Amino acid sequence: MTRPLEHDPAPPLDRSAGNRFDRMEWAGAFGDLGTLIPFMVAYISLLKVDPLGMLFVFGVTQIVVGFYYKTPFPVQPMKAIGAVATTQSAQTAVITPGAVYSAGLVTGLIWFLLGVTGATRKVANLVSRPVAVGIIMGLGFAFMFEGIKMMSEGWMLGGIALAGTLLLLTNRAVPVMFLILLFGAGAAVIENPALLNELAGIRPELRLPAWQLGALTWDEIVIGTLFLALPQVPLTLGNAIIAVTEENNRLFPERQVNEKKVSISTGVMNLLGSTLGGVPMCHGAGGMAGHVRFGARTGGAPIILGCVLVLLALFLSGSIETIFKIFPVPVLGVILFLTGGQLALGSCDFGKNKNDRFVSLTVAACSVWNIGLAFVFGMALYHALKRGWVRL
Repeated sequence: MTRPLEHDPAPPLDRSAGNRFDRMEWAGAFGDLGTLIPFMVAYISLLKVDPLGMLFVFGVTQIVVGFYYKTPFPVQPMKAIGAVATTQSAQTAVITPGAVYSAGLVTGLIWFLLGVTGATRKVANLVSRPVAVGIIMGLGFAFMFEGIKMMSEGWMLGGIALAGTLLLLTNRAVPVMFLILLFGAGAAVIENPALLNELAGIRPELRLPAWQLGALTWDEIVIGTLFLALPQVPLTLGNAIIAVTEENNRLFPERQVNEKKVSISTGVMNLLGSTLGGVPMCHGAGGMAGHVRFGARTGGAPIILGCVLVLLALFLSGSIETIFKIFPVPVLGVILFLTGGQLALGSCDFGKNKNDRFVSLTVAACSVWNIGLAFVFGMALYHALKRGWVRL
């Protein structure tokens, strides 16, 4: 018997329980594919980033994060940097893989210094709860809209996948994530029978990651800093520091984190990851919602995903574009849509004050467009209402 999405599907776990690696953790491990795969494909196909370093760094980071936080704490590509880099939307500058690695270094340095000095937590403490709630809700809606857009690339396939997933969402015997991935793979083969021959032709080949910073130029460092790293800062603060902290502590009160810890880990993983060809990464709240929605409750999920990515990097990085073809865009859209729904549900605890509710809704609406600007505008609106400069 099925039941609708719940407000809080992840009961608190005993800290002594540790990580688990059961079938639900395996299913939840792949709950963030809706954002992970599209960005990876864009980096590889459009910017010609070597998949070896990118996959390896993502994998190792996922493993370390899983053991460190012991919750389904996510590791995702930084979205603003990824969007600018892969669309070349800087216009006045050419984005290269070296500029992306430089952005990772600068980003890592910023968040590491903000974390160790305690500045991140001080800034986060200034952020009102209505603004934080609005960011989470807006991010959830943005994921849902993007999921619908992806499903529209194949309405029949997306509709069937969505309906089946909703009917089986709470099935514990066979986790729905396994079923949706099998369904997607089958659909991909039916749509493109030649894919079977491509997959059959894949041969494992051991490759090891290499140092990537030796050939950086000053132009790439400047471009990575000005056009990629700095515009990402407010988005990371809102989504990958404040929102993910709020989401983790709401779902797992026995395993609480704080903004300082999250900021430092964001800094370390980017400082180290960029040296081996990793792209800028963060702890997005949407990633946690995706892992949890499909069954994850411990750090076992990111550890599992990390191990898969490391193996792909070391032995199959040369064929990764072919492997990713088994995940049709409409099916990834279903995963992203339900991830957004999970995230938005977690922000439904509005305050009783009319002004607070208005701030949350306004920030949510603006976050669908730009989380960084929504954060700045929301803070200004909150204090304007609090001081009586604006009246509803």
